[in-house]
Amino acid sequence: MARQSHLMVSKIGIIGAGVSGLAALKQLSHHSPVVFEASDSLGGVWKTCSYHSTKLQSPRCDYEFSDFPWPNRDDPSFPSHTEILDYLNSYAERFDLFKYVRFNSKVVEVRFIGDRETADFSGNYGSLLSGQPVWEVAVQSNQSETIQWYAFEFLVICIGKYGDIPKFPDFPHNKGPEIFKGQVLHSLDYCKLDKEAASQLLKEKKVAVVGFKKSAIDLALECAEANQGPDGQPCTMVVRTLHWTVPHYWVWGLPFFLFFSTRSSQLIHETPNQTLLKAMLCLLLSPMRNVVSKFIESYLLYKLPLQKYGLKPDHPFIEDYASCQMAIMPENFFHEADKGKILFKRTSKFWFSQEGLEFEDSTKLKADVVILATGYDGKKKLKNILPEPFYSLLEYPYGVMPLYRGTIHPLIPNMAFVGYIESVANLHTAELRSMWLARLVDNKFKLPTVEKMLEQVFKEIEIMKRSTRFYKRHCISTFSINHSDEICEEMGCCSWRKKSLLAEAFSPYGSQDYDKLD
Repeated sequence: MARQSHLMVSKIGIIGAGVSGLAALKQLSHHSPVVFEASDSLGGVWKTCSYHSTKLQSPRCDYEFSDFPWPNRDDPSFPSHTEILDYLNSYAERFDLFKYVRFNSKVVEVRFIGDRETADFSGNYGSLLSGQPVWEVAVQSNQSETIQWYAFEFLVICIGKYGDIPKFPDFPHNKGPEIFKGQVLHSLDYCKLDKEAASQLLKEKKVAVVGFKKSAIDLALECAEANQGPDGQPCTMVVRTLHWTVPHYWVWGLPFFLFFSTRSSQLIHETPNQTLLKAMLCLLLSPMRNVVSKFIESYLLYKLPLQKYGLKPDHPFIEDYASCQMAIMPENFFHEADKGKILFKRTSKFWFSQEGLEFEDSTKLKADVVILATGYDGKKKLKNILPEPFYSLLEYPYGVMPLYRGTIHPLIPNMAFVGYIESVANLHTAELRSMWLARLVDNKFKLPTVEKMLEQVFKEIEIMKRSTRFYKRHCISTFSINHSDEICEEMGCCSWRKKSLLAEAFSPYGSQDYDKLD
């Protein structure tokens, strides 16, 4: 790799200009950070990993920056990915953020150049802006041969866990995609097709879609819509792990937020650092968790033909919510299934044959096209740029990155991560933690010791392990308000943000509650 002798030196570098990178940029803009974005636009996965039919999973008012409401925030429809990109670009224009972003600039390597004294592995976490460069970043622009090196005192990683690097299942020898006569692609490849090319790929073809999360569901619906008419072929979803899906955010006429997103509703869930009184209350109210879960399940089974198609999960709804795995079901999905345009094949193992797919129950499925909606390798994305031993410090047996407040690794100096913690509304989650990070950078408060930070992270991981079998992601959905409270208290702000006790107990929390932190 060619290295230029002249380093571009700056205080703060941000890698990635998706939603998280944009949130971090806005809060740190007074330091004039340099933002590297590999693509030619803002938006991250909204730009690179969206289908033509992709929509937001939550209402507009739950997905907005605290100081930039949607112009039509009361519109009940879910915005399309193009509307979200317009919103993000409008936000960047409103706060003059484009001047900090270097598009078509791919980070190919990160080097630690700080001295070991910068990283105090046993005591207090050091200053985030030390006055000396700690990280060097190699950037390749527009696929050029030349590498430009930059040096920063502080680096914020916002490349996220999704997109860029597809995750593929493992197959037995001679039973992988290489023996299949048809076409195999990952959902990431499908995202890159324009509308006409995508339609031509699917039209009058026997398509198998592997997966049953949001991207697979959307893809199967697009496949069904491309195969209308007498020559249209059905799309078969190969379902390995079932998860609960919801048609909208109402349950038996009640708004969904009443069950999970208010202070009163989160009382029934365990929280880190809870007092003895809270622990006793949580124990007394624990049967309510099952009641709430069964109540929601009863509505979903009434509203959606899950049992008819063998799509009823064996685990409680609350486990999908606690692991941030709940998906919105598109309105016409089961209408297409009723027409025979979408079929389902339950299996735990599959492999390829020349004609299609084979399953562990000895059945076969003929296919022309197989699309693997099998997720992304977020760990490999980080491994591609972070040096050792720092990358290994992010590895944890349960797959959860051990980040304090979802942002700081206690053992990695002068670096932060935004967008690696999930909740009901990830934009709000990223923005509040970026507010916290900006105040930390400005020395408005001090971090606890490394030992105490690690202790806090492990408490959260243990709660997630007890809440759901799908705990291999940092999801705080069942204690998100408590998490935000602790962040506010650390910043020296009031954690109760509502105007009345009634609203504090029964109204949902969102970005607008943190517009003006005092």
